[in-house]
Amino acid sequence: MQNKQSKRIAAITMARDDEFFLSRWIAYYGKQFGTKNLYILLDGNDQKVPENIGDAHITKLPHIPMSRSSGDKYRINKLSELAHKLLKQYDIVIGCDTDEFLIVDPKTKQTLSEYLSNKKIYTSLSGLGLDIGQHLSKEKTLDKKAPFLEQREYALLSTRYTKPVVITKPIFWGSGFHSIKHHNFHIDKTLYLLHFGAIDMKMLEQKAQKRGTDWLNHLKRRGNGTINLITNKKPKSEKWLNIVRILQTYCRPIYALRKPAMFGLKPVIKIPTRFKKSGI
Repeated sequence: MQNKQSKRIAAITMARDDEFFLSRWIAYYGKQFGTKNLYILLDGNDQKVPENIGDAHITKLPHIPMSRSSGDKYRINKLSELAHKLLKQYDIVIGCDTDEFLIVDPKTKQTLSEYLSNKKIYTSLSGLGLDIGQHLSKEKTLDKKAPFLEQREYALLSTRYTKPVVITKPIFWGSGFHSIKHHNFHIDKTLYLLHFGAIDMKMLEQKAQKRGTDWLNHLKRRGNGTINLITNKKPKSEKWLNIVRILQTYCRPIYALRKPAMFGLKPVIKIPTRFKKSGI
């Protein structure tokens, strides 16, 4: 049952050939805000619509082959324009990739919609980024029907996924939602953005295989950066969530003053058990 909220909140994303994560994205954000408040752009008229779409809004766009850089800019501009339109009827828009899930710390005993409705947001809000990956020595191949956090216990604390995904005013995101043009970061003390792109090595290998033998061979030689760190580094305590949040709040690289920095630190933590209550 959807909880009552005082502010209208929409969630948006864009996907191509990504039915697995998209269906999870719909299930999570649909539970938080109702599927009628989800807006999804599909990159290609040939794209399959997930079975759990409910009354979410789907727009199919013609697929235009582009370089990775050009494609990233095209997609984020489309999503920024969609957010501009939605902010005429919604108080808050959340924009993120299909493998990213914004959660509020369960210790607040609030839903995400309740928390955001009671939070004063000036322009944007970021959750602390947790890049969750498979520990090859301790964790089995992913059961795609079971909750993610019942199967994965470790995360890399990463500036890459501390993204300004929550907005209240028309802005333009940078590629991948990694920044907002002309605005600084405001990292919330209670929000976390969980990224699951490296949740399973077998899935990464299957994806690489589709891209070509060279991609697969490279992955087998080098592995995945997140999975390598999670598998080989000793995890730090939960207190590092606060340490990293402070670092990312006050540290900025000279070349990108509107992005968080950690000066090369790559701490791995064991995900707090209470995060499983998010249902992801």
